[in-house]
Amino acid sequence: MNAPTNPKDLELQTVEFKLDGQTIVAYSGETILKAAKRHGIDIPHLCFKDGYRADGNCRACVVEINGERTLAPSCCRSATAGMEVQANSERAVKSQKLVLEMLLSDMPDEGFKWVGDTPAEEEKNQHGELSTWAARMDVTVRPELKAIRRAKVQSDISHPAMAVNLDACIQCNRCVRACREEQVNDVIGYAMRGAHSEIVFDLNDPMGDSTCVGCGECVQACPTGALMPKGLIGSQIVDRKVDSVCPFCGVGCQITYNVKDEKIVSVEGRDGPANHNRLCVKGRFGMDYIHSPQRLTQPLIRKAGVPKHENAAQNPQDWSDIFREATWEEALEAAGGGFKKLKDQYGNKVLAGFGSAKGSNEEAYLFQKLVRTGFGSNNVDHCTRLCHASSVAALLEGVGSGAVSNQVNDVEHSSMIILIGSNPSANHPVAATWFKNAAKRGTKIVLCDPRKTEISKHAWRTMQFKPDTDVAMLNALIFTIIEEGLVDQNFINNRANNFEALKENIKGYSPEIMAPICGISAETLREVAREFATTKSAMILWGMGISQHVHGTDNARCLIALVSITGQIGKPGSGLHPLRGQNNVQGASDAGLIPMMFPNYQRVDNPEAHAWFEKFWDTPLDSKPGYTVVEIMHKITAPDSDPDKIRGMYVEGENPAMSDPDLNHARHALASLDLLVVQDIFMTETALLADVVLPASAWPEKVGTASNTDRMVQMGKKAIEPPGNAKPDLWIIQQIAKRMGLNWNYQGPDAGVAEVYDEMRQAMHAAIEGITWDRLERESSVTYPCLSAEDPGRPIVFDDHFATKDGRVKLVPADIIYADERPDAEFPFVLITGRQLEHWHTGSMTRRATVLDAIEPMATVSMNGEDMTALGVSAGDVITVQSRRGEVGIHVRRDDGTPHGVIFIPFAYYEAAANLITNAALDPFGKIPEFKYCAVKLIKGGTAAVVMGYGTNDPERQEVVATS
Repeated sequence: MNAPTNPKDLELQTVEFKLDGQTIVAYSGETILKAAKRHGIDIPHLCFKDGYRADGNCRACVVEINGERTLAPSCCRSATAGMEVQANSERAVKSQKLVLEMLLSDMPDEGFKWVGDTPAEEEKNQHGELSTWAARMDVTVRPELKAIRRAKVQSDISHPAMAVNLDACIQCNRCVRACREEQVNDVIGYAMRGAHSEIVFDLNDPMGDSTCVGCGECVQACPTGALMPKGLIGSQIVDRKVDSVCPFCGVGCQITYNVKDEKIVSVEGRDGPANHNRLCVKGRFGMDYIHSPQRLTQPLIRKAGVPKHENAAQNPQDWSDIFREATWEEALEAAGGGFKKLKDQYGNKVLAGFGSAKGSNEEAYLFQKLVRTGFGSNNVDHCTRLCHASSVAALLEGVGSGAVSNQVNDVEHSSMIILIGSNPSANHPVAATWFKNAAKRGTKIVLCDPRKTEISKHAWRTMQFKPDTDVAMLNALIFTIIEEGLVDQNFINNRANNFEALKENIKGYSPEIMAPICGISAETLREVAREFATTKSAMILWGMGISQHVHGTDNARCLIALVSITGQIGKPGSGLHPLRGQNNVQGASDAGLIPMMFPNYQRVDNPEAHAWFEKFWDTPLDSKPGYTVVEIMHKITAPDSDPDKIRGMYVEGENPAMSDPDLNHARHALASLDLLVVQDIFMTETALLADVVLPASAWPEKVGTASNTDRMVQMGKKAIEPPGNAKPDLWIIQQIAKRMGLNWNYQGPDAGVAEVYDEMRQAMHAAIEGITWDRLERESSVTYPCLSAEDPGRPIVFDDHFATKDGRVKLVPADIIYADERPDAEFPFVLITGRQLEHWHTGSMTRRATVLDAIEPMATVSMNGEDMTALGVSAGDVITVQSRRGEVGIHVRRDDGTPHGVIFIPFAYYEAAANLITNAALDPFGKIPEFKYCAVKLIKGGTAAVVMGYGTNDPERQEVVATS
């Protein structure tokens, strides 16, 4: 990867040279330009960008080196001992100014990108970095050069997010390096020769018609405004810049909000440890959801006499006939007071809470504390139950910790990467760039997935196995390693338990026997197994394709066994990494939003942990694990005679009416509650079934921490205030607690967030003791475990022992368990669900983002061309997908990476809710539903609802239409 150069990454040797008569110390291999920058000496440069490979093509940075005939580009010339360099000599300066003048002479009269702190500065710096350097060097363009400038180039505004104005292009190639070398998307190229040379997208297509994925790396790289966000055409003076963390996936990219007139007008990538300035289309262009006119701005109470109907969830935009506006006091009394009445009448087991992985650690901690100490039970859960619960179950069992062993960008040190059950290009796009960077350096990627996804273009081997055969394939790899004597015997002897049981169990899983079951040849299985066992360092990263099965825990057990028997864990570039889906699903789990765990994964039925938290919170606590969110839905519809029947539920920032595996049942259950309180920023499908709706704060409107997939605790800061009468989530939770009779008294700004964090830190002292609030404000990001103020944090764990009681990994054999529901003559296809690049989770945020909605406005089902031909449909046609539980009408998208007999539907579209047809069967260990496999049939034709203009932020353009 081309991350910014860090002196620690260079050799420790230094060299001395002279620059304009001053003695300069450079690190071995460091360029003249970088050494000069470190010493506060500026040399003009345009094609150079810190962190990118130096290209040296603009020649704005040329310097004179004593004894050399020609000038040298300082951006790609390394400093050597004794070198004498002049950047300010008459010859060097004349050349630098000539380059700037010639480039400036070709610029359009009006700049496409303006930068400056004042209107006067705007005009002077109208062509970005080029104008800035020209002003600093006192360069003016001679009329003779203006007279022969190139012909005007037509602007390209075909892309929803970015505008292309090649009239301002200086062909510095920064955008090419950004696209091809940093993000490795290979869309932007350099075509033609001489005076006809130009920047092109794919085969000289308009940007909007190209394969561009909208990451905006090219925009961030462009020095002149030839490529720029559409939202920033014109003045770029902003009121303030606020550093924070991206609110979408678990990668945890650090960002900067640009705020103008109390609106976020653009987002920039920061040099954070997880992203090094990189972003994806959601992080860069998806933040305007917070300004949607559909934001909830007043507390709402269901109107008297208005019944709850499950089908109300079909149109979350129309709610005025259901709810009336209320004061905060009235709404909080109806919510908190209502919960207290139910508890007093029926007992502690009748209330439940569903917290959020989209909020902060402090909110998650306080929410679970409210349920345990106020509601009086452990009936609290969050979306990890629907994402990685089986992975966490296997990891806690095997290695004693539910977190990752290595960080994503540790693949820099891997010689082999196994990606299984994950489509990182869509779900973790910035993480995918680290994989692609590694592949370009020679790392061997093995993609294991029923679908052939984008990352396969960079893979050494693609094992497109049959759906539901994960254990068969993985056991074949383990069999080969054991049979061929490739195990790391020293690791097994000293750091593993139960190897003999694994060895005995594996005897029936030879590659030759498993090949017809999993669909991968025995030769390929053996080849991959040998490479994994013998390579220097190998890392396994996986997604919900592993976890969302009835055998999800067994899938993860096999991955643990695979790295353990080969010793591929506890060292750089080697380990286990379940890629977390939401921005704070790791942190929410750590903070205790789990029905059987207190904070930091301490079981509620562990007497010591139970006693500690009773003393810590000064409250009697339930010693029995609570119900998971799926179990809660069943308990809502339990008979009145059941003492554990759930009668009231508090849902904070989640949408089970879209995310539950059996939507018909879930919506019926939610509608059956005596009291449903929903705290959210939009009228979600779940909120439509509520009795009380509390308008909350979006991520850019709050202060708090989040923990990403890499175990980095990171600081998010408030950019703007919540709209209207919406309130911070942390304040709302405390107000509910007050009305439940809890005597909480958190002080300080932002509802006492720093005080709540410090309490959480004490509850999680074994992980984050050394990560104080003050430290996070200074450093923005600290990796745990971190046990003291001096501890830098441990990016790699399990290097000498595991977190189990005896410090050894527990190997757990796994056998083939087939999916709960398999294809047959009536339902011959397999449905796989998941996320897509532009939309996230249930779509409540991203579908209200203007650019994201413009790129992907419509629900589609992916299927291969062979199956489309057999069904007699073309791309864009409507089909009906039907299971034993329901059906959806949806438009067809051709995807030949989807295998024969399989379809893929994203679950972000309420008008084609995939979970109406998924199977709610649970993994017995992780209690996670089998989202990734159910039997369906396809019927040509039907009615597909399409929401037009959902993300336009213009209510008058938002309508639902149906196509047949």
